[in-house]
Amino acid sequence: MALTPPHDEDAPADDRPPAERFTLREALFQRRLRLSALIGMLVAALVIGAVGAVIGVLAANRLPAAVIDPDATLTAVDPGVVREPGSVSEIAARVTPAVVSLEIRAGDTGDTGSGVVIDPAGYVLTNNHVISSAATNPSAQLTVVFADAAGTRVPGTIVGRDPLTDLAVVKVDVSNPTVAQLGDSDALAVGDPVIAIGSPLGLAGTVTTGIVSAKNRPVKLSGGGSDTDAVIDAIQTDAAVNPGNSGGPLVDASGAVVGINSAIRTLGGESSGSIGLGFAIPMNFARGIAEQLIRTGSVQHATMGVNARSATDGVTDGAQVQNVQAGGPAAAAGIAEGDIITKVGDRTVGNANELIVAERAQAVGATVPVTLLRAGREATVNVTMAAV
Repeated sequence: MALTPPHDEDAPADDRPPAERFTLREALFQRRLRLSALIGMLVAALVIGAVGAVIGVLAANRLPAAVIDPDATLTAVDPGVVREPGSVSEIAARVTPAVVSLEIRAGDTGDTGSGVVIDPAGYVLTNNHVISSAATNPSAQLTVVFADAAGTRVPGTIVGRDPLTDLAVVKVDVSNPTVAQLGDSDALAVGDPVIAIGSPLGLAGTVTTGIVSAKNRPVKLSGGGSDTDAVIDAIQTDAAVNPGNSGGPLVDASGAVVGINSAIRTLGGESSGSIGLGFAIPMNFARGIAEQLIRTGSVQHATMGVNARSATDGVTDGAQVQNVQAGGPAAAAGIAEGDIITKVGDRTVGNANELIVAERAQAVGATVPVTLLRAGREATVNVTMAAV
């Protein structure tokens, strides 16, 4: 059933004829309308337009107008943020002038890293892998860039370097450089706040913060493209460390340098930046290496004269001796292939990397007790460390 609009059946019918309709063309050119009617329509259109214009002006006058005041002055904020001694900003302002960028250029190629001034004579401590190409390539140029307002650039001279610890010292000829305070890395505790300063990805003067995540973490460094072959007894930190931070300082809450940032661990592939796993060489160890390099240009390390691999029997972890250097300290002490070393001095050894850092923590010529397992039985022998 179709629905129709409601209507009144009793309403009278409208018998009037429909009004005549015609187009504008017919009205104008066929004179279907009188001239007076056309004039009236034109006048009405003009009146309607004028009224609309008046209404628009009145409406516009009621809207807020843009105001320009040449004498306007905004209220100033209360002066300043108070930066207490020991705040990150205060420490950064104090230490950053002692942190430098290192640029190595050889033809069209180059690399950057960081360093820290450790002596008023202009000695800069950095990583070996940062400057090794300048040491091995005669055409390479080493430039040290300071963090002052002028960005002072001076040539750097390599004093000495040590691939076995990934440390190096560079000398610059400058007057009255800002020198970093060297701290006590042994006094650090897990959870202590630390600050990393350096030039990650070439961005000089970058400051990041974090904590000490772990201590005495053996980390092997290959120093891609360099001759670095080191195992460091690292300070682990979650302060953001990226390529270019290498050689820069890790600073404690007093502003003292407690480590030299040297390595990061990444997920590989495109995820090559910081994931909160950075590693620094402890300053107490680095200080001794730096002093040897400044005094003699080279470093002697203690060794037992063994090669080992990580091993475990499911209960005890250690470093299993693979071969013994003939005539070396281990051979003289009676250490044999197959022995599992579990302790050197007071340092427990759980794998091959820990054996290396335990050896290098000893002094050349020192006699050190070494605990080992042989055929399931524990024994202790005394080993007199030799130099390597």
